[in-house]
Amino acid sequence: MIHESGEDYLETILLLYSRNGYVRSIDIANELNYTKPSVSRAMSILKKSNYIEIDKSGHILLTDKGKLTAEKIAERHKFIAEFLINVLGVSKENAYNDSCRIEHVISEESFQQIKEYLKTTVN
Repeated sequence: MIHESGEDYLETILLLYSRNGYVRSIDIANELNYTKPSVSRAMSILKKSNYIEIDKSGHILLTDKGKLTAEKIAERHKFIAEFLINVLGVSKENAYNDSCRIEHVISEESFQQIKEYLKTTVN
């Protein structure tokens, strides 16, 4: 089982890769405003757990397992933020900040209900 911070790192790697086409530790540190040693330690843990690979150039790549986990977290983040904005009227900034915390603790049942509600009501 991956911890909340590991999920945040994976989601950030997915985001940075889609934005830049590559990801380095320094990119993650800059994006999350973390120190490079903290990111290096986290990357070591994620690598040992088979969520990422690091190539000879120092580029960080998600494994299939890592990509699946990152996409799941990103989906939760997106739908929860949309729900907070479109249904509850929460400001965009607060919705994205809150969804980042909620995505880690919400049950699969509750998430699926939010997702279904948005698909049938908001669109």
